[in-house]
Amino acid sequence: MEKKDPMKIFLVAGTQSGVGKTSIAIGLMAAFRRRGLKVQPFKVGPDFIDPLHHRMACGRPSFNLDGWMLDSESTVANVKRRAKDCDVAVVEGVMGLFDGLDGSSDTGSTAQMAKWLSAPVVLVLDCWAMGRSVAALIKGFELFDPDLNLAGIILNKVGSPAHAEWLIASLKAAKCKVPVIGSVPQNLGVAVPEDHHLGVTVPGPDDAQDEYIKRLAEIMESSIDLDALLEKVDGSSFSQLATPGGRGLVRHASLDLASD
Repeated sequence: MEKKDPMKIFLVAGTQSGVGKTSIAIGLMAAFRRRGLKVQPFKVGPDFIDPLHHRMACGRPSFNLDGWMLDSESTVANVKRRAKDCDVAVVEGVMGLFDGLDGSSDTGSTAQMAKWLSAPVVLVLDCWAMGRSVAALIKGFELFDPDLNLAGIILNKVGSPAHAEWLIASLKAAKCKVPVIGSVPQNLGVAVPEDHHLGVTVPGPDDAQDEYIKRLAEIMESSIDLDALLEKVDGSSFSQLATPGGRGLVRHASLDLASD
C-alpha cells in the first residue's frame, strides 16, 4: 500500500485587522477544492461568521480554535480529528498575527496557534498605500518571533504590476527572507454579499454567495502561485505532534443551536 504524504497545513494571518485575510483564506480554500483536494477549514478565535463562509468554500464545516479557552494538547487533537481525511488544512487567523489577549504575550493569538500546530504562516499585507516601507514591516515580522515559521507573503490590494514589482524589489534590496508567493490586485469588484459581514444574515447557499466564492477562487488562481504555496507548507512537523489520549476532551455532547 502506497504511503500517503502528510496533510498540508498552514495559517493565513494578517499584519493587522482589515488587510483582507478572510477573502484570501476563503479564496485559497475554494481554489484548492477546485483542484480536487479535500480542504478542512479552521478559524482562530470565537468568530462564527467567517466559518460559515469557510463551509461554503470547502463543502464541510469549519471549526474554531482558541488558545485562550483551550490548551495546546486538546487543540492538536481537535485538528487531527477533524482533518484526518483531508489533503490540506487552512486555518484563518484572528486580527494581526501577534494580537491576542494582552500586549506582553502571544496568548490567544494566531502566532501562538501556529506554534502549537507546528504549522507555517502565510502573511497577508494591505499594500494599497505602501511602497518601500513594506520591507521595514516584513523585517520586523521576521525578527519579532524567531520560533515562528513564516512561509510566504501575499501582497494584497496592489495597484498595478509596476507597483508589485516595486514592492518585491524593496523586499529583495532589504534582504527579507520570506518569499512573495503572490500579489492580488486592488478593485476587482469582489465584496462579501450584503449584510453577511455584519451577521444580519448568515452565509448560506444562494447565487450571490456562490458567485462570491467562485470569483475569489479565480482571483487566487490567477494571482498566487498555488503550487509554490503547497510546496512550502509541508505538514510533516504537524503530523509528528503527539496526540493526547483524550484527557480533557469531550467525545460526545449535545448542543442546541437556534437558527432563524
